[in-house]
Amino acid sequence: MNTLRKVAATLVAGGMMLADSPAMAVGDAPGGPAVNELNFQPPVTKVAEELYSLHTMMLIICLVIFIGVFGVMFYSVIKHRKSKGHQPASFHESTTVEVIWTVVPFIIVIAMALPATRTVVAMKDTTNADVTIKVTGYQWKWGYDYLKGPGEGISFLSTLTTPREQINGLQPKTDTYLQEVDNPLVVPVNKKVRIITTANDVIHSWYVPALGVKQDAIPGFVRDTWFKAEKVGEYRGFCTELCGKEHAFMPVVVKVVSEDDYAKWVDQRKKLMAASVDDPNKIYTLPELMERGQKVYASNCAVCHQPNGRGGGAFPALDGSKIATGPVADHIGIVLHGKNAMPNWSQLNDVELASVITFERNSWGNKTSEIVQPAQVRDARGGKSADAGSASSKG
Repeated sequence: MNTLRKVAATLVAGGMMLADSPAMAVGDAPGGPAVNELNFQPPVTKVAEELYSLHTMMLIICLVIFIGVFGVMFYSVIKHRKSKGHQPASFHESTTVEVIWTVVPFIIVIAMALPATRTVVAMKDTTNADVTIKVTGYQWKWGYDYLKGPGEGISFLSTLTTPREQINGLQPKTDTYLQEVDNPLVVPVNKKVRIITTANDVIHSWYVPALGVKQDAIPGFVRDTWFKAEKVGEYRGFCTELCGKEHAFMPVVVKVVSEDDYAKWVDQRKKLMAASVDDPNKIYTLPELMERGQKVYASNCAVCHQPNGRGGGAFPALDGSKIATGPVADHIGIVLHGKNAMPNWSQLNDVELASVITFERNSWGNKTSEIVQPAQVRDARGGKSADAGSASSKG
């Protein structure tokens, strides 16, 4: 008995500590899920409104059926039980009952199918789009390419920015935990946006509940959907296809802005792209590559290999590893083509890859003093051999 009391006291004390812990105080995510939310997120598109209404209608129909069926069943069990002297009826079949339980469900199914079909057809109508954007799923980030309409030619990657300290439980979690990115998808309000999805490695799924849009991204296939946001704001979603180790770490953030603000964003983004165009033919110095490589590593590699290069789980340490200190050709090959749990990074340009490889070979305890130039990465993409002697140079 004393042991049970001690256990109970421990559980109560632990529960009080959890309740009082500031790390457990989580609020609603702006444009995302709310605390104790039982229904769909508030819709901001016509399709999302129709989905919300369909869900409510289906729920009511199911509730009525549930109450009707179980009401009749319990009424029959209680009112016609044997203890009250009732005798079971003796019959083989009833044409009337057969007709009723065939016709009534058929009517119910038709009543549910018609509005659902209308909504599905509307979801597939991607014609007459004002803006067309290709969405590419990578392990584990999203790539956005503006193909048609205002913003045509803009492209960027969208990567999780939640600090690793929060993920590892070293810092309190914010309301946007695992739902914040460095580059959100920006679209104009009240404009039809066509989304074309594909993937670079495995199956992903692009999903934003408030917009009523969800579309799988499958390697080697192109699929499309659309939305037309009617309210300015940020709306959050995530990948809904189990795509590997960091599946939980590739959120979707869509920023809906006014037409004027969108035009300003397009202008600023194009100027930024023009100013940051990489020259793949330039011979870069070690400091230049290290500065650029640190940024590329933080955006793409640190989530798996850790900012300190010590790795974790299925991902080995880069600090002192045979890859980061061995032949450069092997290092380039693994980054380009991937290996085991590591995805390939061929979507990065030659300068970015040369920079991050140089950074990894000259950071932490790695002091190779070797420089990888963009031309070497370009040669590796083309299948040309790159041995350690020809693929590196001393700083």
